[in-house]
Amino acid sequence: MKEKENILLQINNLCVSLDKKSNNKKLLKDISFNIGVNEIVALIGESGSGKSLTSLSILGLLEKKHFNFSGEIIFEGENILNLEEKDIMRIRGSKISMIFQEPMSALNPTMKIGEQLYEVFKTHKNLSFENTVKRIKKLLKKVKLNNLKNLLEKYPHEISGGQKQRVMIVMALSSNPKLLIADEPTTALDVTIQKEIIDILKDLQQSENLSILFISHDLKLVSKISDKIMILRNGEVVEAGTNKSILNNPKEDYTKALLSIIIDDKKRLKILPTVESFDTNLENVYESNWERKKRLDEIYSRKPILVIKNLSKYYNTSKNIFKSKKDFQALNNINLELYKGETLGLIGESGSGKTTLSNAILKIHNFEKGEITFMGEDISTIKGDKLLDFRKNIQIIFQDPYASLNPLQKIQQIISEPLRFHEICSSNNIFEKCKELMKDVGLDETYLNRYPHELSGGQRQRVCIARAISVNPKILICDESVSALDVSIQATVLNLLNSLKEKYDFTYIFISHDLSVVKYMSDKIIVLYNGKAVEYQEADSLFSNPKDEYTKKLIKASF
Repeated sequence: MKEKENILLQINNLCVSLDKKSNNKKLLKDISFNIGVNEIVALIGESGSGKSLTSLSILGLLEKKHFNFSGEIIFEGENILNLEEKDIMRIRGSKISMIFQEPMSALNPTMKIGEQLYEVFKTHKNLSFENTVKRIKKLLKKVKLNNLKNLLEKYPHEISGGQKQRVMIVMALSSNPKLLIADEPTTALDVTIQKEIIDILKDLQQSENLSILFISHDLKLVSKISDKIMILRNGEVVEAGTNKSILNNPKEDYTKALLSIIIDDKKRLKILPTVESFDTNLENVYESNWERKKRLDEIYSRKPILVIKNLSKYYNTSKNIFKSKKDFQALNNINLELYKGETLGLIGESGSGKTTLSNAILKIHNFEKGEITFMGEDISTIKGDKLLDFRKNIQIIFQDPYASLNPLQKIQQIISEPLRFHEICSSNNIFEKCKELMKDVGLDETYLNRYPHELSGGQRQRVCIARAISVNPKILICDESVSALDVSIQATVLNLLNSLKEKYDFTYIFISHDLSVVKYMSDKIIVLYNGKAVEYQEADSLFSNPKDEYTKKLIKASF
């Protein structure tokens, strides 16, 4: 009886299916689990596994006219599935709160932070203005935002991603909820900010007596925060247990496969394991130190394809249109060399200068000082037809594949556009070239007739890669190109990038906040901090013997 009293949320045999028009297709199948008082339970699964459906069911946000439900969701003695909307609203927000993966889309861009916080607090708590402000300041201190100057007067775009996520946590805690649902709250954040958010949630669990349902696709991450782990696949619970039992003694093959995907920072695999390749023996595909040295000696015996000398970039952040002074230095005296066939890793927190550097290389932004030479030519002098050829030779793969694909065009139109523009092949051969590109990225020709929304995240990223390689570039910039993907899809895309590099002798600049991924992919790594290159050395050496304190901090936060 005492154990039952400690259960805050109890889900029994929850089934969710689409309405009869969709043949009653089951999306969740007999989901059962408990969340205890002051307990953190992690829900792990790939895209489409049912993680978000489970959380939306708990919050009563799935419309009953579109979904059929069976089973129970018992919260404080009430079955949420049987409640009317007005009764669910009594629970939602006040007793069960949620923080989302993308804080920018959850915050109103036209309202100041202070106005938004006050509005949320007034909705859930009948406090005086003075007490509301007092409560807001108390929570801002708990999430370590109290020292940020003029925070309440700022708009969402004026603060960083990590700061926005902390504001969302304050909003979620406005009503002193008993259960906090955290849906992928750290996926898009830098490794140090990720660690800070995890630490904040753990502190709040204790100080606010919170129970937390932490949703993620990253087993390595949840191992740092949860008490219990549930593995979800295709709408079913595959395995559940304590952190220790799941991580050290998994019973199910799918759980073992997910654990095998976690990149081993002690050994360097040539091919990353995936869920599909779990049964394959990968022991013979480790790259030995001798093999790596031989490969790197060959790369660095060549002439560099790109050279950056003393590069500096300034921005004018003044709101005074008459002020011409460039008062923010985004890049400060950057020097590097990129060799044909090399993968150069680029790491650093938000605002470190990663995107500014890649934009300078792409000749999207001008720079005030220094020099960038591509194949021996100063890019600042490239104009006219030469500029088109330069653009063809340096391509970029973006973080969000859906945002970088035209939703109104079919995949064949998207891939063929650069082929036509740069006259890579004749009109008669366009379709055959598109088929060949799709084969290169592991998709068959049937996908050419689909729209982006008809593809999964991993498939869309493959299309972006196909488009980028269609013009036979010399350099590919991968800008957080796998950070939005599930770990299993991430491994597949990383393997694909490496196989294409080997086949076409590509040169990569690989930008990421996931240090284990950067270490796996890179030959050398450059670390940026406040626009400066604080470290630049061979990848394994950098991780085993970092010289700069900032690099040490990043590595400590990641591993």
